[in-house]
Amino acid sequence: MTSTTDTTRELLLSRIRDVQDYPKPGVLFKDITPLLADPTAFAALTDTLAELCVRHGATKVVGLEARGFILAAPVAVRAGLGFVPVRKAGKLPGATLSQAYELEYGTAEIEIHAEDLAAGDRIMVIDDILATGGTAEASLELIRRAGAEVAGVAVLMELGFLPGRARLEQGLRGAPLEVLITV
Repeated sequence: MTSTTDTTRELLLSRIRDVQDYPKPGVLFKDITPLLADPTAFAALTDTLAELCVRHGATKVVGLEARGFILAAPVAVRAGLGFVPVRKAGKLPGATLSQAYELEYGTAEIEIHAEDLAAGDRIMVIDDILATGGTAEASLELIRRAGAEVAGVAVLMELGFLPGRARLEQGLRGAPLEVLITV
């Protein structure tokens, strides 16, 4: 757990809207767009995540497509670090490294520019939600295949009733998992 104050956690949580039956019946979607629209809440989130990057000695920030981009880019700027996107396969031009991973019903693939990470880089992975952990786990493999080190994974919210934390445990190899809110 991070040093996020109770006040900051309450502010962030108060700006996350529950949407019933989205994207399909029976799902309770956690919508972060009200948090992003509130400059005070968004700044508090950015500051908290940037502090984690500094604390864990990150030299670059990786954002996971798509909402991870929205969070990670301003965090990288605030922390004075570079930002590297991890995209769905086929979205990046030039030489890429790719990593396939298992979904509940099938597979998916993510990519990163091969030259954006190098030996000596310490990477903080940032995303909005940790659910099943597949994308985050695949990103850790990509980072290591590029020759970089994982400084940690930081997420705004963990869906504690899903197996994301357990799935990431081995892939983290001792790097921290920082969760600001668990629902």
